[in-house]
Amino acid sequence: MDRKEYLDRARRLVIKVGSAVVADEEGLSRPVVEGLAAEISRFMRQGYEIVLVSSGAIACGRRKLEIPDRPFSLPEKQALAAAGQSTLIQAYEEAFSAYAQPVAQILLTREDLEDRRRYLNARNTLQVLLRWRVLPIVNENDTVAVEEIQFGDNDILAALVVGLVEADLLICLSEAEGLYERDPREDPSARRISVVEKITPEVEAMAGKRPGRFGRGGMLSKLRAARMVTSLGVPMLLASGRTPLILERIFAGEEVGTLFLPRSRRLSSRKFWIAHLQPEGRLVLDPGAVKALREGGKSLLPAGIRAVEGEFEQGACVECVDEHGRAVARGLTNYDSRQLRCILGVHTCEIESRLGFSGKEEVIHRDNLVLITED
Repeated sequence: MDRKEYLDRARRLVIKVGSAVVADEEGLSRPVVEGLAAEISRFMRQGYEIVLVSSGAIACGRRKLEIPDRPFSLPEKQALAAAGQSTLIQAYEEAFSAYAQPVAQILLTREDLEDRRRYLNARNTLQVLLRWRVLPIVNENDTVAVEEIQFGDNDILAALVVGLVEADLLICLSEAEGLYERDPREDPSARRISVVEKITPEVEAMAGKRPGRFGRGGMLSKLRAARMVTSLGVPMLLASGRTPLILERIFAGEEVGTLFLPRSRRLSSRKFWIAHLQPEGRLVLDPGAVKALREGGKSLLPAGIRAVEGEFEQGACVECVDEHGRAVARGLTNYDSRQLRCILGVHTCEIESRLGFSGKEEVIHRDNLVLITED
């Protein structure tokens, strides 16, 4: 399938814009915001469903409070985000109102997406907004979410939103024009990679480690986002958000940016959610259990568990590793850590005598288990 075919099949889009796209040294770039509003509104009138994930609150806050750029502490970044988020959403509101396109603000934390009830509530809200032809504008709730400020520039959030709304395509608009074989800021002769079929260590080495101009993500977090969405069977296109009419050019089939192709074997929406939860503990498995999970598609039974690490409650996400500590799977456990220590290594027929009640046969049912595979 060529690039145009992937794009022609996409009707529900998540578009992520980075801080370096919507902001510059003077603060929020109104011409860029207005250009995005014009393009996105035009696509929505054509029947596309779009969720916009936008960074830029901290940059807006710095400009609003007239604070010179310098290294900021975590509380300072959170305060800047609190001051800047209202400016950011107001700018979008004004820009989209010129095209009679209503917008809605949604602020999320990682905790919102890890708690299943809150995750489903967020999904239901987004589905209603899309049905009403409202553009959801999503940002991390920086004021209370520590991980966003430490971890990425909304790239991972955008990937999680793809799973949340079951989108067909993630478009990541950044200051970069795509993935290059070397960092073009250091080597202007570096060649842009048009298509990435598989994210290998060699591809990751192309990313370098420098962050973006205003953001925190850099190319490595974009590759992680690409790895996440392609595992869901969704392509991702990385392109320059500062290029005029970039969406029009993308959907016209022009060879702009870098297209990350989806994996043929895709995760379900629920398993995608499980795969990206933060594990609260670890289970060390014997070789037989590892083989049963990887080759037999089986559930995890207590007989195959050698050790339990960490303290966690029933229903927690745990990581399963082999005897060498290599990741095998993640899943939702039917037992808490104390109970598991009582039944590790035993046959299912012994669970009741060990615990005093008749529990589940499986520690992790295969429907709640996701294998960790090498790309």
